[in-house]
Amino acid sequence: MKKSTKPTDDSDLDLATRAAWLSFIGGYTQSEIARRLSVSPAKAHRLIALAQNRGLVKVFIEGAPAECIALEEVLVRQFGLRNCIVAPALDGDKAEGEFASVGAAAARFLHRVLFGMESGALVGVGKGRSLAASIARMPSLKRPDLRFVSVSGSLTRKLSANPFDVVNRLVERTGGEGYYLPVPYLAADDTEKEVLLAQKSVQDMLHLARQAEVVIVGIGTLEEDDAHIRQVGMIDPAEWEELKSLDAVGDIMGSFVDIEGRPVDSRVNAHSLGLGLEELRGRRVIAVVGGTSKGKAVLGALRTGIVTDLILSEPAARWIVGNIGDVANLREFGT
Repeated sequence: MKKSTKPTDDSDLDLATRAAWLSFIGGYTQSEIARRLSVSPAKAHRLIALAQNRGLVKVFIEGAPAECIALEEVLVRQFGLRNCIVAPALDGDKAEGEFASVGAAAARFLHRVLFGMESGALVGVGKGRSLAASIARMPSLKRPDLRFVSVSGSLTRKLSANPFDVVNRLVERTGGEGYYLPVPYLAADDTEKEVLLAQKSVQDMLHLARQAEVVIVGIGTLEEDDAHIRQVGMIDPAEWEELKSLDAVGDIMGSFVDIEGRPVDSRVNAHSLGLGLEELRGRRVIAVVGGTSKGKAVLGALRTGIVTDLILSEPAARWIVGNIGDVANLREFGT
């Protein structure tokens, strides 16, 4: 006879939370947890697994390989960064693995930044897979006094390919307030941009975004295999070819730059919506960048001079250091 199953009730989740706390924070063995909770060792094992499956457990790994620390120091010195975190490469260097690695590192960093912000602070938020991976791994933080506002458009021309809504995830994690910029990432043409920017709701959101004290952004690449803007149809083939012909390497909030950090003279840049690069200058700008093939894009972004804090993958960091002629400094730090 087949056993009937029933949905997990609140008491199971409460026990699972306690079991996870005893295991990951208290350092208790499963046998000790079983005794503390008056359950069998097998039940204790199932409770810990339930806590992990329900997302109640977020793991931060303290420390980093010496090679990553050396890369961080070179990047901090070279670009005057406030902080730099290089996430160790995972076996196989798979793209999704790099997003996971960078996401875990950024989650710990962003949790610390948000925790230390003053009451009522306003945080500007970009979009992207790296940011989404970071917030997904960040534990809940009770900060209902914080506000989050989009600094770039949140829609694509293809609604089926709508990017990750990072603002919404931050609101869920903190209990804060979220404000959204109701425009595409890029306008289709001059007329559409003019019509959109004439809307009072758009003007109000841009005015609010300009008041953000801290801005968290992603960096997009134009490398063929990892160009998300091309994959989801944010730009058409003609625009793609124009950007490539102008030696664009990546974009920050819809502003495309070359490897020297200079905005390229493209019609795509003319159609960008949201805050421009110069509007970010002088603020704290935290860039979170996953993916193994983003070295050129990150180097271009760093050379704009607006990035103050950087979390990126080890392969991208190695590419940058290897192409800025600073190998001597890297050896100085022991790699």
